Amino acid sequence: MNCTVSPTLDTISHDHEAQQDWPPHWAVAYMPGSLPMGGVVPMTPIHAFSSSPRALQLKTQTSLKSVRHDIELGGLLAFEISELITPEEADAIVTASELLGYRDEAPGIQTPPGMRMNKSVHWVADDRLLDPLMSRMRHLLPPSIDGQPLYGLLSQRLNMYRYDANDVFNRHVDGEWPGYSLSEDRRDMLQWGNSVRSGLTMILYLNGPEDGVSCGCTRLFRPDGSGVDVLPRKGSALFFRHGFGPHSVVHEGRQVGAGASKYVARINIMYGQE
Repeated sequence: MNCTVSPTLDTISHDHEAQQDWPPHWAVAYMPGSLPMGGVVPMTPIHAFSSSPRALQLKTQTSLKSVRHDIELGGLLAFEISELITPEEADAIVTASELLGYRDEAPGIQTPPGMRMNKSVHWVADDRLLDPLMSRMRHLLPPSIDGQPLYGLLSQRLNMYRYDANDVFNRHVDGEWPGYSLSEDRRDMLQWGNSVRSGLTMILYLNGPEDGVSCGCTRLFRPDGSGVDVLPRKGSALFFRHGFGPHSVVHEGRQVGAGASKYVARINIMYGQE
């Protein structure tokens, strides 16, 4: 099922905070990275931690009351799930992403100049984070899409974005992706076979107005061009169809105002079977 992607290593980070509270991290793959205003950085790293960070080991059973809220989008599939992760878990994911380091370029993403105007870091998490997350929301996800059953695992590649003041991700459609995971020794990113593909975008909101984020809604567009704005709520997630078919949802990350930066993680919900 798996094949190794870019089996090359980077120098282990010796950041002081990582030494104190977090395991070292390294690059597990390199891909060309597109810049916000055009141009490509050939060797943009995708990261992983050398061991499972304690702060990112989620519990399956929590006191959270996750609820699905469907969004009326003119026949297109979109919904929110509230209370998926705790504020402390959200803060830990943000801390992890800052330790790995945001960059202007986004690896493996091709966007025209002026579309993606934010900062990016991509990394491969492990099952201590993603399996409990899947357990919390599995019963709220569509059991099948286009005849393909919901796959039991999330792709472990997290595409994270930080929106500083005035940053925006202009109107676009998300592409379909293969799944990814870590090799057993945590040194390589593995790409899954083509029998399992992404069917839904999950945007996990890691902070919001309660943290000083101003504006920065996600706007979803109906087929008639009208829009629905979704407020980033810390610990909640937005889901919608993606790919380049007629059922995909056009959307944009609205401009963030002055104040705190906005953090989100894109995670792919997978469909198919081995």
